[in-house]
Amino acid sequence: MSLTEPPQSPRMPSLDRRSLFKGAALGAGLVAAPIAARSSGNGFSHGVASGEPGHDRVLLWARYAATQDTAIGWQVMEADANRRVVAEGTVTASPDNDFCCKAWAQGLEPGKWYYFRFTAPDGSTSDMGRTRTLPQGAATRWRMAVFSCSNIGFGWFNAYRHAAEANEFDCALHLGDYFYEYPQGSYPSQREFLEARAPLDPLSETVALADYRARFAQYRSDGDLQRLHQMYPMIAGWDDHESTNDSWEGGAQNHQPETEGPWPVRKAAAMRAYREWMPVSDEPWAAYEVGDLATLFRLETRLTARAQQFDYNSLLRRMTSPEDGIARLAAFRDGEYRDPAREVLGAAQQAWLAEGLKRSRRGGKTWQVLVQQVLMGKAASATSLTDNLPDGLPDYVLERVRAGAIASRAELPLNMDAWDGYPAARARLYEAALAADANLVSLAGDTHNAWAFDLAHGGESVGVEFGGHSVTSPGFENFLPQIAPGDIANALVARNPELKWMDSSRRGYMVVELTPGRSTSEYRFLSSVREKGAGVVASHRISTLAGSRRLDIG
Repeated sequence: MSLTEPPQSPRMPSLDRRSLFKGAALGAGLVAAPIAARSSGNGFSHGVASGEPGHDRVLLWARYAATQDTAIGWQVMEADANRRVVAEGTVTASPDNDFCCKAWAQGLEPGKWYYFRFTAPDGSTSDMGRTRTLPQGAATRWRMAVFSCSNIGFGWFNAYRHAAEANEFDCALHLGDYFYEYPQGSYPSQREFLEARAPLDPLSETVALADYRARFAQYRSDGDLQRLHQMYPMIAGWDDHESTNDSWEGGAQNHQPETEGPWPVRKAAAMRAYREWMPVSDEPWAAYEVGDLATLFRLETRLTARAQQFDYNSLLRRMTSPEDGIARLAAFRDGEYRDPAREVLGAAQQAWLAEGLKRSRRGGKTWQVLVQQVLMGKAASATSLTDNLPDGLPDYVLERVRAGAIASRAELPLNMDAWDGYPAARARLYEAALAADANLVSLAGDTHNAWAFDLAHGGESVGVEFGGHSVTSPGFENFLPQIAPGDIANALVARNPELKWMDSSRRGYMVVELTPGRSTSEYRFLSSVREKGAGVVASHRISTLAGSRRLDIG
């Protein structure tokens, strides 16, 4: 959960409505046109997608709405004028998988672009998609468009549109919060909700399998998101909102068992819908080998092993004074906070990652890149921002800001939902990276703001982190609008030694480029998300030299 998200509002009743859209062919753009509801309509309904790229394979995705099981053919073709078929097969669109079709195309050549499409028994075809395999051997450059936090109610997916039109990437990464589970009028509030994006489907919070499927169907009806999937293979992993806010292995802040049923049932429904609707495998974590350049490690940090988040409000509930609060938190900091049993990855994933980091370095790969969800860099609240808070702030903002200030004075972090809330688990990961002599690059989303950190452990440099800003979800500019964004950024950088730069007010996406000598993030900022088609108007580049494990900050 981002600190800029307000508490949820009451749930609203469900509305049984499904709106599905169909895109046009590759090269002609994606023109959204409504078709019938999925219960009675037929046809390819949500464009095409690909993911899980390997040296010789890729996972293909489409959706064919029908009334019964339907055999759907697929083909992969050379990406040239001849379009010679190099792989083909059949997959079944079934009510059991919400008519989503997924197929592995294998036997492909490494480092190569391909076209692909699906064909129905009546001869109708899906959009033509484009995908590529990972390189083998020498690789001089790999460019990735990196996204997170896409809340449809706040605006248009202009970041997706810009990246698709740029036509300059080898793949896309989505670091989570691909959609949001909240009911209509919650986040965003009814006042903030962009009218052109209304209403949500369903109007209620997503709890049951049908709810998650419907919300996916709405998001995947967006033409800009369809176009992004059509153009690039995507490596994606969920964060919390694909299930519900602040989820962990055994529950979530936004799950009430007494009204929403057992958490394992809801969690299973969310995971099932995600794997149906996304071009992802069923593996909870995975590695992707980019020639001799890098290994990308897609981590799972939410639902497999994460311990429940600590909550400052609970820790400070009976505080009698700020001094009492600081004393309480200092005792907590030196005790329960450092509990080595608290996990993010869990023992199995941690062991897999540790071995993978060693294998990647033994194999001569320059970069070890974590494709994960939440910030690893250490960040505490800047107490200078709380000294003269303006009047008129909502109670929940005041509560969080004051709790953050007390925590900061007790030498505790700003956000307990990030790796900062799990210091022992983070130390295990850092020690594995140092043992492997890794050139670690962490990619993170979740916060809605842009960040760049040096990562350190025990006095040693571990690597760097590029934290991405959101596609649409608002950041500090919405949470603390009375304070100038530059003042927020300057205060946080001054407070936190690992934090070297941040932007607290703009939406967009990251361009992460890997070369043998340097890893770079270009933060691209949009002029607006409230105006459809608004473009990138500014950017900021930060990089790290291979082997330095530090950011180059001029």
